[in-house]
Amino acid sequence: MTQQPHLRLYPDPTLRRKALPVTDVDGKVRSLMKTMAKVMYTCQGIGMAAPQLGVLCRVIVADVGDGLLSLANPELLSREGEDHFPEGCLSIPGITVNVRRETVIVVRGIDTAGKECERVITGLAARVVQHEIDHLNGVLILDHGPAVDLDRPQEVS
Repeated sequence: MTQQPHLRLYPDPTLRRKALPVTDVDGKVRSLMKTMAKVMYTCQGIGMAAPQLGVLCRVIVADVGDGLLSLANPELLSREGEDHFPEGCLSIPGITVNVRRETVIVVRGIDTAGKECERVITGLAARVVQHEIDHLNGVLILDHGPAVDLDRPQEVS
């Protein structure tokens, strides 16, 4: 019996490993994309990378309210603009980190039909795609600065 993928939580070592490129968007990869989307929606997230389910391949999904984006082998071609914003992560519950991200990106990847595509992505969706690509490289929000623990009251000085 095959074990179902489950959400990996920090400090699971899989979250620190670099994911491998997808050679073909076949039925197995499309099934993974569907599973990732299901877990993301169930957890009330807006993005997910395959390593978060223990699968070390370069696949991400995201949905900030504009519809589901599923990409294999996403690659940032260009970035511009800048903002700082607190980010959370499904794999690090209760923690946010103020992360600097670009506000406009061009990303290339392979869609669910197996076709290479390029997209200009802005705003929150750009932030989410950058966050998920970080996951593919073993980078977590914790690597971007000091964490803020949401479960404890913060001291104000």
